[in-house]
Amino acid sequence: MTNLKLSDITGIINKKYPFALAEEWDNVGLQLGNPATEITRIMVALDPLPQVITSAINSNCDLLITHHPLIFSPLRQITSSTTTGSSILKAAQSNLALLAMHTNYDIAQDGLNDLLAKRIGLEQTRPLKITGRNELIKLVVFVPEEQLATVRAALLPHTESIGNYQDCSFSAAGEGTFLPLAGAQPTIGTIGKLEKVAEQRLELLLRRDQLSKAIRTLLAVHPYEEPAFDCYPLLNEAPPKGLGRIGSLTEPVRLADWAANLAETLECRSVRFVGDPAGMIQKIALCSGSGASLLRDAIRAGSDLLLTGDVKYHEAREAEAQGIALVDAGHFGTEILMVAAIRDFLTNALQQAGHTIEILTADCEQDPFRTITRHL
Repeated sequence: MTNLKLSDITGIINKKYPFALAEEWDNVGLQLGNPATEITRIMVALDPLPQVITSAINSNCDLLITHHPLIFSPLRQITSSTTTGSSILKAAQSNLALLAMHTNYDIAQDGLNDLLAKRIGLEQTRPLKITGRNELIKLVVFVPEEQLATVRAALLPHTESIGNYQDCSFSAAGEGTFLPLAGAQPTIGTIGKLEKVAEQRLELLLRRDQLSKAIRTLLAVHPYEEPAFDCYPLLNEAPPKGLGRIGSLTEPVRLADWAANLAETLECRSVRFVGDPAGMIQKIALCSGSGASLLRDAIRAGSDLLLTGDVKYHEAREAEAQGIALVDAGHFGTEILMVAAIRDFLTNALQQAGHTIEILTADCEQDPFRTITRHL
C-alpha cells in the first residue's frame, strides 16, 4: 500500500463533492500545501480560525479541512500584520495544508444542505433553486480481457454515481480485430497480419466535465498503443444541482413547537422565528449559513417556512408580509454539523481505499454570538 498523499485526499473529496460545483465568487479546494505531501493526520473544522490552526499544528496534523475558506479574496500581501496573513504564514511554517469545502459542499448531493434536511426530518427533498444540470457522457472502451480489472479500476474514480450507487460500470465479452501497419508497435500482434483478440467492452457513465481527465487516464493505463474508445452524449437528465433544499415533514406541526424542537435538534443556543406561533407548517425550505436571499424562491415553491441563518430585519419583515414563516437558527448552528459529517465521510472513504489514519475534529469552535433573553 502506497503512502497517502494530499492529492489522494483532494481527489476523494472532489469525486464526492466536486469543486467545480462551487459558486463563481467562491474559493474552494486546496489553498495551501504541496499535493505530493504525505498525510498522516487530519483535522476538520468549520472555520480556519487562528486557534483552530494552532490546534491542528499542536495535534501534529498535516491537513486542515474547513468549510469556510481562509483565502477568500485576492491577497496583495501576506504578512503577520493581518489575521489571514498570520494564519497563512503559521500554517506554511508548520507544513499544515489547508483545504476548503464551501459552496461545492453546500450544493453537492449528500452535502451540507442534504445533511441539514436529513437532520430535521425532511422527506422527498430537492434543490430549492436549481442552478443547472450536468451533461452525462457514456464512455465505452475495448480492453483485452486480462487488463479489464486494471483499466476499470483506473477509470472508476472519474465516474458519476447513479442514485445511491457509485463505481458503476458494465462489461461484455467480444472479439476485436486489427491489422498493424508499418510503423506500428503493437502490444499484441504482428505487422501486416490480421489479429483477433478476446476483448471486453467496458461502459462507464461520466459527467462531461470529467471526460477529458478520464480520457487522459485511459490513454495512460490502456495496454494498447492506440486504444479504441467511444464517447456518447446522453439524453438522460442528471440530477439537478442547486442551492438550498425543499422537502416535507411527515405531518404538520405548530411553528412554535417545531422551532423549540429545532433548537434541541441542532443544539443551538437560540432560535428566532417569524410567523404565527400557532400556525401549522409542513413544507419546509432551507439553506445553511446565510440563505435569506432564497426567500422568494421558497415562496414560489409553496413553502410554509424557510430555515436559514443570518436573517436581517427587513428580510424578516418581508417574510411577515408574504405570510411565510422564517426561522433563523444561526450561521454556526446550521453549518457546524458538517464537521462530524466530513470526518465520517473521509474515514469511510479512506478505509475503503486501504488507508487508516486519524481524523480529528476541532474542539475549540463555538458560536461567536451570545444571547440574553429578558423574561417579561
